[in-house]
Parts: sequence; C-alpha cells; structure tokens
Amino acid sequence: MISSSDAVTNPSVASFDKALEQLGLDLLNSPTAYNTAVLDAALQVMKTPEGLDALYARVPAMEAKGVFTNSDWDQPAILRPALAVRTLRQGAAPYTAIEALSELRLLAVAMGDYLHPGISAEHARNFLTQVTALNLDLLSGQMSEADRERPQGLGQIVNSLYQYLLSKLGYESILDSLVDEVQRLLAQRPIQTDSIKQMVSQIAKCLFDPEIETSGMDKAARLVSALFGPTKGCRDDPGFAVYGERLATMDEVALSEEAQGFASAMHETGMVSPYHPMLLRHLRGHRDDLIPLALGLSITGNDVLQCYRQIVLELIDQVVHPETSQAVYGLTMFLERGSLFTPPVAAGLWRQLELTLCQAASDRLKAVFGEAHPPRVYLLAGVLSLLGQPLGVGQGNNPTCQSVIGLSMWSFNDADFLLQLVAWAARDDDVVMRFEGQHINSQHLEAGLAKEPPTDVDPVSLVLIPHLDRIYGEMGRLCGVRDDDLHRWINPEMYGWWVGHGFLSVISRETGKIHDYEDFIRHFYASYHPYYNGNIPVIHPQPAGIAVTDSGGRLVGRHAITIIRVNLDRDGQMRIYFFNPNNDSGQDWGQGINCSTQSNGERHGEASLPFAEFASRLCVFHYDPREIGDTSVIPETEVTRATELGRTSWAMSYEVILT
Repeated sequence: MISSSDAVTNPSVASFDKALEQLGLDLLNSPTAYNTAVLDAALQVMKTPEGLDALYARVPAMEAKGVFTNSDWDQPAILRPALAVRTLRQGAAPYTAIEALSELRLLAVAMGDYLHPGISAEHARNFLTQVTALNLDLLSGQMSEADRERPQGLGQIVNSLYQYLLSKLGYESILDSLVDEVQRLLAQRPIQTDSIKQMVSQIAKCLFDPEIETSGMDKAARLVSALFGPTKGCRDDPGFAVYGERLATMDEVALSEEAQGFASAMHETGMVSPYHPMLLRHLRGHRDDLIPLALGLSITGNDVLQCYRQIVLELIDQVVHPETSQAVYGLTMFLERGSLFTPPVAAGLWRQLELTLCQAASDRLKAVFGEAHPPRVYLLAGVLSLLGQPLGVGQGNNPTCQSVIGLSMWSFNDADFLLQLVAWAARDDDVVMRFEGQHINSQHLEAGLAKEPPTDVDPVSLVLIPHLDRIYGEMGRLCGVRDDDLHRWINPEMYGWWVGHGFLSVISRETGKIHDYEDFIRHFYASYHPYYNGNIPVIHPQPAGIAVTDSGGRLVGRHAITIIRVNLDRDGQMRIYFFNPNNDSGQDWGQGINCSTQSNGERHGEASLPFAEFASRLCVFHYDPREIGDTSVIPETEVTRATELGRTSWAMSYEVILT
C-alpha cells in the first residue's frame, strides 16, 4: 500500500485528505453531515496519475471518517452488481464517486489489505468480478461515445477504475464470472436473448484478443462455439455466404452431422446460432426428413410434426431466418409441448400465418425489430417463442407484471385464446374482454400502469401488452369501492375460469394495515402444501401477489407472479416453484432468501423457494374454497417462521393490527 506522503506531491490528494478530516469532525457534531466535499475531492484525485493508488491506501481512513455513513454503501453486503454498474456509468457525479470509492474499498477487502466487519474477502471478490464482468466492453480500455461524452470526465474515471480493478483481480476471474452469469441467465430460457448474445460476443472478443490471457477458458470457448460455430461446417464462423456455399456441397452424412450439432448446441444453451436457420432453409424441400434431427425433437415432438406437417413446414418457410433465429428454439419447444394436438391451436396458427397487420402494430414492430423482414414475420416468430416458452416471457423495465403473467398463463394453459388476443391486437388494434357482464374494448381506453408503450420486450408483448394493461386498469375502475383487494374480482375475469374464486389478502383494504397474519399463512399452507391439503397438486397456474424485498430485506414493492407447482426437492424439502415475469428470476430478497432458478429441481423458467420462505413474502393468493385442508393441523413452527420473516422485512412498512 502507498504511504500518505503522496499528499505532499499531489495537491488533489492533499485536498482530499483535508475534506476527509473535516467530514470526520462534522459527523461528530451532526450525525447527518454530508460527504459532498469528500466526493468532489475524490473525483479530482481519480483524474491524476497514481490517484487510485492513493485512494486505495486511504480505505481505512475513509471508513473511519464516515464517507459511507448514512447510505446504502455503509452496508456493503447488500450492494448489487447490476445497480453498481448503472450508478458508475449512468449516475450523477456524486453517485459515481461514492460507488468508485466503495469498489476500491471492496478491492482492499478482497486483496486482504483491509478487514471489513460487514463483508468477507470472498464476497467482496465475487461482487467485484461480477461488476467488472458486466462492464466487459471496458476490458480493451476503449470508451464508447456515451462514456466519452459524460460530464466532468466521468467516463474516463470509470474506465481507469476498471483497468485498475482488472490489474489487481486478473482477467481470468472476470471472464469466468461472466461465463457463469451467462449460463445462469440461459438456464432460465428467456425468450429475449439479444443482451445475452451481446455478452457472448464480448467473451468471444476477449478469447481472440492476443493481449488477454485466456488459456484454460474451456467454458467460455464452448459458449462462444454454441453461438458462432456449433458445427463442423461453420466452426470458423465463415459468414452466411460462405456457409451457404458449403451447405450446397454437403452429402447426407455431412448434413446429418450439421443437424445434430445445431440441435445439441441449441438444447444445451437455449441459444440459437444464426447459422441454424440457414441449415433448416437448405433442408426444406429436398431433405425434410432431416428437419426433426435439426430441431432435436423427441418422439413426442416428432409425432406432432408428422401429424401437422403442413403447418410446421409453412412456419419454417415464413418465420425461420438468421434475424429470427431464436424462433427455431420456440418452434422446437412448441412441438415438444404437444399444444398443436389441440385443434383450435392449429386453426389459430393458420389464421396467424395469413394475418394482415394494422398500421399501428406494423409501425411498432418496425421501430423495434427493423425492416429486414415484414413486421408479420417478427410477430410470428414471437408467437412461436411464447407458445414454446411460456415461462420465458419478461416485462422489460415496465410496470406490467399483471399483463405479462396473463401472457404466460394463456400460453401455458389456453394457447388458442392467446392466439385470439394476438389476432385482435395485431389486426384490429383492439382487444375485447368482459368484466361482470360488461364488454371492455381496449382501443379507446386511457393508458394503464405503463404510460408509454413498452419497447424492450418480445414481439407479442410489444403488440399486446398495451391493450392488456389498459383493460386491467379499466377492470379496476369498474370495481369501484369494494370491501376487499380488487384483484379478488379482476383476476378470475381477466385470466380465466381456472383462477381460484377463494381469495385472501394479508393487507386490509379498509385500513391498509396487515391483519390476521398467522391465519393468512395457515390458509396458504392448507390450500397449497401437499401435506395439509389432501395432496392435491397445483392443476392450473395461479396468480398471486408478493412483496418484493431487496437484499437488505427492505420492501421494494408489490408484484404479481404465478404459482406453478409445489414439490419436494432432491433434499426432501417442500418448495414452491413459481413464474416471475421480471427478466431475471434469480433474486436475493434478504434474510438468506435467495430465489433459485436451477439446481433445486426447477424446470426452465421457474424460480423456487422453500415453502415457508415463499410464504413470508406472500401478500395475496387465490384458492379453491372446496379444496382447502384443515388449518388447525398446520405446524406452529412453520407459521411462526413464515410470519417472523415477513414481520422483520417487508411488513415493517405496515403497521400490524393486533388481533
């Protein structure tokens, strides 16, 4: 570490030391003193040669003088890598400064130069590797235009910080972390993979950069290969023109090997190489018999294809292109699910194939997905993805969870109704639903929770969500003032007959406070836990409302999810498996409650938690009052654990009614 003598030769460091000393004195007199002068001085130090070394040497002093006091940064264990990235690269100067100082502090902890009581060296290193991995575009030291244009030289400061972190941590740990992150996201099988593929592209650049040591990075190489060269014919990523020429010269054995290679990579990762559609289009017409192999179909999927051969081949002809490559996985999983064996689904797809889009839908699709193909092609691709991956749809950065769980439930359970909604929205720019006998037309309704139409979503959501969002809001308006949470009446009308007509909310509509908490938890156990409800499984996905908390257990907001199933995991623990329409279901809700997305029996797209942990975040749920068990036999230890986890986290934001 560097001694404090650098302040003698660096005026910026001397100014920082002075501001730091003054902050310590100010906090003695006023516990809420501001650290603004320290942060301003820190930015000036970061602009100087050896400035980061100087700040690194002062980590203990920064902690002692209270730089992080009265802020989230005072508890480093609750900080989130994704938020840190946004703060550094998009935040105002003071936020960028305190985040940079925090990361220097965590670096000192990770390197063993500073012992912090609130975070371990292992945790600190893991945090930093994730943050750096999420900024992999800075590995080369080159800045984007957005970085260069940031005021006060913030872009260059952040770039220098990451070069400093990399010099200490090493490139290999960063790449390993990014590969793990990509694999974790892919395990959830999202419909939208563009951002993930961009991360894989960054990994590829690093692997082929002679300046970066990447020996032994087998996991990274396999990931890159799955996207850019999964087969012998495209192993060297030759480009579409060259690969097309190679396909024309392949014999039956070579084509079979290509088909198997593409299918294997697709099913292993959930990503579809842009070369994969080229093979499928080459096979069409003269080697249709190899299409099941190229899709990697099981007996079930192949049976569906053979029974509905004409429509499947038509879908391939119209939808499968390099620009819509992910539709190949959607089509595959759609066939595997067997939904085409429901006659209305096939008829609905024929209608979709011939559908003429209205101007509003066409314009929206063009604006987001471009004009390489007609808008109807992108919408068809989105339909296939949603039908094949009901748990892969996400809401983007929009407050539309109620609408998105509808898309998921209908795709999962009522695909022909979903196709009807898509046809109405895309062709007529209108969706019709009923609420307690009244017809609702979406076209002329005011905006719902999303004041602007979403753009960071899949094609079906892009076209349909604005209509559903407005309808959901209108149903709430038609409810007027009632004696319970309005979701009790809206959800069965909005989503379908299978939504349980029994309903419980732990928050009183009348007072806005929590009431009868223990009784609420008992009823949930008696409705959903197989040991106490007569071993009745979850037959249809059920909407529920949860209180989302951050990694510190603090309330973030209420959120709609669907309960998919309840099962024992491999360790004999009862878990709830649920669909979360946020784009990443692997969330840390504090108190050691970490939503699992793999390794605990989850199917692709599911999140899961032990029963009591999930119950501790529950606000409302639907159930069948004719299929509820005996609430008196629910173990008090389970009720106490769930309610205590709730009361000491999100419920602290509500005043509990003692009953």
